[in-house]
Amino acid sequence: MNNTAENLGAIYTPDESQEGLIQLQLQTANQYQLEHFFSDTMKGGGKAPELAIIPAGSFEMGSDASEFGHEQMESPAHYVTIKQPFALGRCAVTAEQFEQFRAATNWYLRPELLWNKGKKPVTNIRQSDAKLYLEWLSEETGQKYRLPTEAEWEYATRAGSTTAFHFGNTVSCKEVHFDPIQPYDEPKEKRRWFMPRCVPLPMCIEVASKPANNWGLHEVHGNVWEYTCSPWTTSHINANRDGTASQMTHTRWYVTKGGSWFDAATKARSAARMKRLYDEMDTNVGFRILREL
Repeated sequence: MNNTAENLGAIYTPDESQEGLIQLQLQTANQYQLEHFFSDTMKGGGKAPELAIIPAGSFEMGSDASEFGHEQMESPAHYVTIKQPFALGRCAVTAEQFEQFRAATNWYLRPELLWNKGKKPVTNIRQSDAKLYLEWLSEETGQKYRLPTEAEWEYATRAGSTTAFHFGNTVSCKEVHFDPIQPYDEPKEKRRWFMPRCVPLPMCIEVASKPANNWGLHEVHGNVWEYTCSPWTTSHINANRDGTASQMTHTRWYVTKGGSWFDAATKARSAARMKRLYDEMDTNVGFRILREL
């Protein structure tokens, strides 16, 4: 396969305007007789987390050395085609949404751990716990829910952008919740800084607190890292070009995306990635749901 945008055989989303990207989302929603933002109804009558339709298309995944904050594990930048549309959670799963699952299944909540409440992302759960939630949600709604692959996550996050963040190549605390002691613009421009760029807040914030991207997704940069179902790889050299996860057996490490309140702004870039043990848990790791269409 010739690794150029002209040979992708699908809409190359960076060629679309913001208006065009939104129209593409609306057309895809209409194709599936859904709203572009929607929630499935659960058996008990409640609503599942709100989803955004993500249309099919192609994009360039990863980064190269010209992007500030680039790490070798994000190389090589490569074209990926997402052939099948899907729906992705507009926000990370919240503590109150996860509590519905806990109450319904008697999932054991360890009292010695720190637990968020309300509309903050649920954290301190293992990837296996996230999968139990997704199995329960699938049963409750009659739909197929799962974790996104790394490529699906980055495609939806970029939403047609080619910059370090979906909104551009500069970032402030207004757009992203990161560790303000480790900003982006100052080291990028080789400027000194002596004070945090905003008031340090050593915890995650409520979802939907930051501006959404072109497809209506909030906090894809910062706040909490998000699990994917993709096994960890040290680079993108052998990455699948169709957006599927690599087929690796007996792996203990998986990819997380998005950065967090605890990390430098460079870790919140669309291309940034971090490995996590399969059953690792932390106060800065949560998850976002994918619903197949």
